[in-house]
Amino acid sequence: MRVPVTMATGEFEDLVALGLERLIGGQDNLRLVARGVSWDDIGPALAEHGPAVLILNFGSLPSLAALRELLLEHDATRVVVLANRPSATECNQMLSFGVSACIPKETQGRDVINAIHLASRGMHVVPRPAERAESDFTDFAGPELLTAREADVLELLQNGRTNAQIAQALSIGLETVRTHARHIYGKLGVGSRRELATLSSARAVR
Repeated sequence: MRVPVTMATGEFEDLVALGLERLIGGQDNLRLVARGVSWDDIGPALAEHGPAVLILNFGSLPSLAALRELLLEHDATRVVVLANRPSATECNQMLSFGVSACIPKETQGRDVINAIHLASRGMHVVPRPAERAESDFTDFAGPELLTAREADVLELLQNGRTNAQIAQALSIGLETVRTHARHIYGKLGVGSRRELATLSSARAVR
């Protein structure tokens, strides 16, 4: 059995905060060690609890510069940012600073959980390219996240396993592994294992 991923959350609106607590509390493989932490107290909370993943409210950030400083000082904690209809520009800026995921608050719970697990593994969750103007996010359904099985395949790909080794480890067919790999590449916006390795190591070199 895997060790639970430790979690901390920043300040959110009451309904969002309650939803996050219930969502995280309902997962055996997640453990909330600090909740509703104000921006001024986030640094000390990270130092004290050392959570693997921190969920922040974009609306509570004093500035992107402050976010960047936090990420540099606490680079062992992966950060997931929830925002109200974030634009591609906002997400790309945060991802470039080292945020692991930037997702809309209306994203479904299961996809938030997937984003948390991917972040805990050091991966970035990259939003889909918008098919409409950035200002029109009314129907935006959130980033195209990996499924649980794709996340398993991704972890083995990151470890340098061949398709045959992945198939044996997960007890699935070789063609199924290839299909999962194609989906992973498409969702993460890469075209090869080499590009995937570059993406997964981007956080480490910051």
